Amino acid sequence: MATAHVNGITVAYEDEGGHGDGAALPLLLVHGHPFDRTMWAPQLAAAAASGRRVIAPDLRGYGASEVVPGITPLGTFAQDLAALLDHLGVARVVLGGLSMGGQIVMEFQRRFPERVAALVLADTFPSADTEDGRKAREAMAERLLGEGMAGYADEVLDRMLAPYNVSGRPEVAAHVLRMMRGTPPGGAAAALRGRAIRPDYGDVLAAVRVPTLIVVGRDDVFTPVAEAEAMHRAVAGSRLAVVEEAGHLPNLERPEAFEGVLRDFLGELDE
Repeated sequence: MATAHVNGITVAYEDEGGHGDGAALPLLLVHGHPFDRTMWAPQLAAAAASGRRVIAPDLRGYGASEVVPGITPLGTFAQDLAALLDHLGVARVVLGGLSMGGQIVMEFQRRFPERVAALVLADTFPSADTEDGRKAREAMAERLLGEGMAGYADEVLDRMLAPYNVSGRPEVAAHVLRMMRGTPPGGAAAALRGRAIRPDYGDVLAAVRVPTLIVVGRDDVFTPVAEAEAMHRAVAGSRLAVVEEAGHLPNLERPEAFEGVLRDFLGELDE
């Protein structure tokens, strides 16, 4: 793990794989809520083996990055990522994110399209929250501040992962629980409040002109396959991959399948 002071905060991140001139495009991976950079551990290991540079930060308020209480809009996360790339001297990346991370990717694409060479959108969706959705996020933010993360983590585990993977892949379930329980409540609450006021990204997707991979777990209950299919239709020339026997976190539940799809996509970019 490394740290950097960017955009007024200290951010922790992993930076693995190739760094030499002429190397393939770097891949920047953005975790979801309420996780941290270790959700990308299989992909970081694969990168180290392949030589591709992969950067995976802890978002502000998560993991080992600095917690800033209050409200963290998705635009602030996007600015943090741009500042981290500046710190690392990286001009353009393949930008990928899962769930909330995918929405941050869409916000980054809206603000900094010149820095995006390709997109990977996993188990996410572009629409803004409804009024009921905003109220629910605010209520959850208050709950996490008052109760901490443990109860929430236990409640949602079998929705973050497909239930058969909770029992069938106990090491993955334990990893996901550790991430969720270890997330600072103040950071999680600030992100929930920021996410509640996000815009609709439908117009952003319609304007995308870079190669785009859309991935979803077959049994994802938070962002069902139908959401991914709608995004696939919205982004001209995009590729859709459905990972079988996986829920909301296919990169952890079925890492071999996820990495196979990602490797093929990146390989075509390199060519």
